[in-house]
Amino acid sequence: MNILGIETSCDDTAAAVVADGQKILSNVISSQNEFHAKYGGIVPEIASRKHVELILYVIQAALDSAGVTYNEIDVIAATNRPGLVGSLLVGLSAAKSIAYCYQKPFIGVNHLLGHVYANFFEHPDLKLPHISLTVSGGHTLVMYITSPTQYEILGHTVDDAIGEAYDKVAKFLGLGYPGGPIIDNMAKDGNPEAIDFPSPLIHSKDLNFSFSGLKTAVIRYVTEQQRTGQSLNYADVVASFQRAAIKVLVKKVLEAAQEKQISTITLSGGVAANSALREILIQEARHNGVQVYYPPLILCTDNGAMIAGAAYHLYQQGVRSGLDLGAYASL
Repeated sequence: MNILGIETSCDDTAAAVVADGQKILSNVISSQNEFHAKYGGIVPEIASRKHVELILYVIQAALDSAGVTYNEIDVIAATNRPGLVGSLLVGLSAAKSIAYCYQKPFIGVNHLLGHVYANFFEHPDLKLPHISLTVSGGHTLVMYITSPTQYEILGHTVDDAIGEAYDKVAKFLGLGYPGGPIIDNMAKDGNPEAIDFPSPLIHSKDLNFSFSGLKTAVIRYVTEQQRTGQSLNYADVVASFQRAAIKVLVKKVLEAAQEKQISTITLSGGVAANSALREILIQEARHNGVQVYYPPLILCTDNGAMIAGAAYHLYQQGVRSGLDLGAYASL
């Protein structure tokens, strides 16, 4: 069974063809980073307009790369939640149009299920249930995954997502966009213990996160150092910021694993590509008898393969979406 997966929840225009929920025949991603870089973050209007320009070319490229035609596609799937509504509508409309024209089943897919499913491509024997830490520019979630299509949210951010905090700190420091990989690389040359930034909610009794206060602490520290004429080592600043952020992520996800008596954790989302997060989580998890899995870098960011993969299991369960399915910004 060949499934065409379309993903346009944010600023990446992506499409992929996946066979039987496991074999990736193609995975095409068109990034918009160059169009948003000068603003230091994603501009929703620009994102949706670029999706309109690119969507049909990206879908065709996915089909060509897989060596199939629309007639050889069995199911059309697209992200319909959560995300930027303007962006979601472009991919959703394209998917519905193709499904209607070629009389194919259509399935709307939850973006978060897609991210979690990315791990199954690399680790097909991944144990269930397991705990997932899904971290990106728009999401910071700890979830209890009971199947490729079912989950329970155990904790979430109450303000900024972790990726958003990275972007805002990078923008304030004038480092560029996207902030995640820039800070990750720069932090390797810094001392993560140079500055004692707070890790908000690290001692709370729940599994929720907050990164707005950490971002503000960085801004205040840098502003005060500049005001008083003190020297600033930006590598130390971002390394200390990253340490404070990762500390709370690791603590909460390990608490979730202990609470549910689970010995398997998966990482997913764009921030799952962060080298420091992977290293520290694996190290701390090992001390607790927990195994950590994560997808290859290309499947950490938004992509169509993860949507097609999740759609395969939804299809097997009899899920079908109507052509009146809407796009939703939240879960």
